[in-house]
Amino acid sequence: MMEMKLLITGFDPFGGEAINPALEAVKLLPDTIHGAQIVKAEIPTVFGKSAAIVAEKIEEIHPDVVLNIGQAGGRFAISPERVAINVDDARIPDNEGNQPVDEAIQTEGKPAYFTQLPIKAMVENMKKAGIPAAVSNTAGTFVCNHIMYQVQYMIDTKYPEMKGGFIHVPFIPQQVVDKAGQPAMSIEDIAKGLTAAVEAIVDYADKEDLKAIGGAIH
Repeated sequence: MMEMKLLITGFDPFGGEAINPALEAVKLLPDTIHGAQIVKAEIPTVFGKSAAIVAEKIEEIHPDVVLNIGQAGGRFAISPERVAINVDDARIPDNEGNQPVDEAIQTEGKPAYFTQLPIKAMVENMKKAGIPAAVSNTAGTFVCNHIMYQVQYMIDTKYPEMKGGFIHVPFIPQQVVDKAGQPAMSIEDIAKGLTAAVEAIVDYADKEDLKAIGGAIH
């Protein structure tokens, strides 16, 4: 079996934050996980441009899996996303001042795409590693959902053999010093969780996801 290759991206800081835990945790990941090669890349929190950079990297390295990581301040757990929806609806401007409202990401694209990644197994493996984890059923409508959707659109239209997915991570402690009541997770724990998630991606490369309960009532 050929060595698996994963492209893992982290966004730069946005929304007035000085740091993005997604990017910092990606930097801490090992270069190989369970025998799979890990290629890391920083991408800008910018509609359109983020996807163009990921498209270039895909052409360059031909990964088996594209995994994008982003910050979801306010979440307690590391959360693999189940679905990306075909809408940009920005509550705040991106890092270049773009603020699309109710715009389709791809006019020819499907209303939504589901990840090909074994999100239940990823959550179980993170929990096994002692890291809070949960399936998420909304990636929002900002650049995180945008990049997840764009990668899925590329898979749908150009790279049928490739798999794609997105993981949201919590704030780190230094970001919540002045945010009362907000959960945080250390950068090391986020990296540990992401490593466990990638282990599951590699281990489940050729089998069905776990049938574990991971649904939400709301």
